[in-house]
Amino acid sequence: MNVMIQAVLKAGRALVRDFGEVENLQVSVKGPSDFAAAAGRRANQMLVAELRKVRPAYGFLTQENGEIVGSDSGSRWVVDPLDGAVNFLHGIPLFAISVALEREGKIVAAVVYSPIFNELYVAERGTGAYLNDRRLRVATRRNLAESLIGVPMALHGNHAAGGADALGRLQAEASAKRSIGSPALELAWIASGRYDGFWHDHLEPWNTAAGTIIVREAGGFVTDLRGNDKSVDAGSIVAGNKITHEQLLSVLALIPAT
Repeated sequence: MNVMIQAVLKAGRALVRDFGEVENLQVSVKGPSDFAAAAGRRANQMLVAELRKVRPAYGFLTQENGEIVGSDSGSRWVVDPLDGAVNFLHGIPLFAISVALEREGKIVAAVVYSPIFNELYVAERGTGAYLNDRRLRVATRRNLAESLIGVPMALHGNHAAGGADALGRLQAEASAKRSIGSPALELAWIASGRYDGFWHDHLEPWNTAAGTIIVREAGGFVTDLRGNDKSVDAGSIVAGNKITHEQLLSVLALIPAT
């Protein structure tokens, strides 16, 4: 855990420096998109280098590099160096660094770091979830009418039709909906009680691996659309406390399984 924390703090300092330059690039002819992509690559290089120093045999699954197989086939880091890249390049401070440690197909430790707000979410299996040393518990709201739900900004493939119906039901039943464009951060917000539920489709493992264990260690539930275990697979994700998670699954039953 100390290694993971030091790695994300180092990469976070670099992202904060780069983020400070984005507004200056907004008026340039080239624009900030290339700069933001380069910032993500630099952060990724820092994270890989720092993690590899201490565990050189571990593999990696990263947004930037895809799968890197290590000599220890049972252990790998799952890394997203800049979750919320679109926010970053538009000067919106809602983005995060996400690092999870996977052993034998199970996430055992994770860190999600929001560098602009200096919020460090951490979790290890069986030891709880924390935000800057404060123990986290999911919110205790018991119905959608009182709940703030994170939802996808866009729906993909055959989820589009059923997903639109589900969004309509959530519009009617939930207190409010939000989409901030950083799934790792939104899952961390479930753990801290800021969100009551979260649903998203078409996500990659690096978007959700760290947030999944943080939610679970805070007492929450994370599955796919059909209530199956969700750890590092791509695709859909549903999260919340026991009650809101069940209610979301009921609403999302409108969406095709594949």
